[in-house]
Amino acid sequence: MDLTSTLRFRSPELRLFTGKSNSPFNNPLKHQAPILIRPNKKTVSVPTARTATHLTVKAESEEDMSDKFKWVKLQNLDFAPARRLVRTAFTEEQSKLDHCLFKFAPSEIKTEEWYERNSNGLKIFCKSWMPKQIKGVLCFCHGYGDTCTFFFEGIARYIAASGYGVYALDHPGFGLSDGLHGYISDFDELVDNVIETYTKIKGSPELRSVPCFILGQSMGGAVTLKVHLKEPQAWDGVILVAPMCKIAEEMKPPPVVLKALTCLAKVMPKAKLFPQKDLTPLAFRDLRKREMAVYNVICYDDLTRLKTGVELLKATDDIEKNVDKVSAPLLILHGAADKVTDPKVSQFLHERASSTDKTLKLYEEGFHCILEGEPDDRIFTVLNDIISWLDERCLSK
Repeated sequence: MDLTSTLRFRSPELRLFTGKSNSPFNNPLKHQAPILIRPNKKTVSVPTARTATHLTVKAESEEDMSDKFKWVKLQNLDFAPARRLVRTAFTEEQSKLDHCLFKFAPSEIKTEEWYERNSNGLKIFCKSWMPKQIKGVLCFCHGYGDTCTFFFEGIARYIAASGYGVYALDHPGFGLSDGLHGYISDFDELVDNVIETYTKIKGSPELRSVPCFILGQSMGGAVTLKVHLKEPQAWDGVILVAPMCKIAEEMKPPPVVLKALTCLAKVMPKAKLFPQKDLTPLAFRDLRKREMAVYNVICYDDLTRLKTGVELLKATDDIEKNVDKVSAPLLILHGAADKVTDPKVSQFLHERASSTDKTLKLYEEGFHCILEGEPDDRIFTVLNDIISWLDERCLSK
């Protein structure tokens, strides 16, 4: 079976504001100019694989896997119970993928999965990765259509091995959480759900005395920024990876069409009609890792629902208007060749944010998924950059 023909990864295409920024750099000690990270020509050491059984997927024949993927297509993933069933069926195959995030994932990390019922009555999937000793906490917000149960499993284990308790959730309507698949009725409900869930987690006795940081990827970056704008003092630092901060005018439908879609969204908000393109080739630079995206079996890969599309546009417009109010210690990481979310938008955010401690790193040749879809050495470079930034700010507390 050609797995690449059924890749389950799509996201809205986002590009650049048309205006230029002339904000000065005021603090040369912490307010750094953008840093361009070039590919490492030298040999890069990577972690040691746990066991040889995690190198390739050989648990089932190609024919068996083909039947399994056909079975997935028969499931109605609009509803959370079906998504939970499908996730359980593929957990073993995912863990055996020939991907550095799975091969080299530290095994001594303690994990826990549970559901929190939020104030809207929805069951929200949560997961934690805990080291033996905790020096800080990192909470994660995933991107559009995604889940915290696939590639992030390896990301979380790697960061946790450096002494950070890592927490993640699936947004309502995505992954294993309740809600119609891919449906966002109000973007602020995602934001409020993150605030509610992570406030409860941060309030536990063992975490009250340690620094807490929040990490958002792609659409999760927009969620993270709006979380910070609502509660400016709630986090000790904000990390954004390829954040969704603006949708380019040229990537939006023509004004007349957009107006018609906005009106339709009031009548049939859940309809899957918003224009969209398959962005998998633009998200994963490493071809072998691109093929593995098919195993993200519970991601939302259908046409964008009308109300969802409208809410994404509204969210990015709101962020653009309030970007100068971003004040937390800020780390922005972006692939310099990203055509899903434009790195120039991250430059705009870096320049306009009022944070006195802010860093932007651009990774040369990097695509959108710099944490999952790059060559192994680049993935570990990005992860180590995150850990180093966290370490520096934990030491200053």
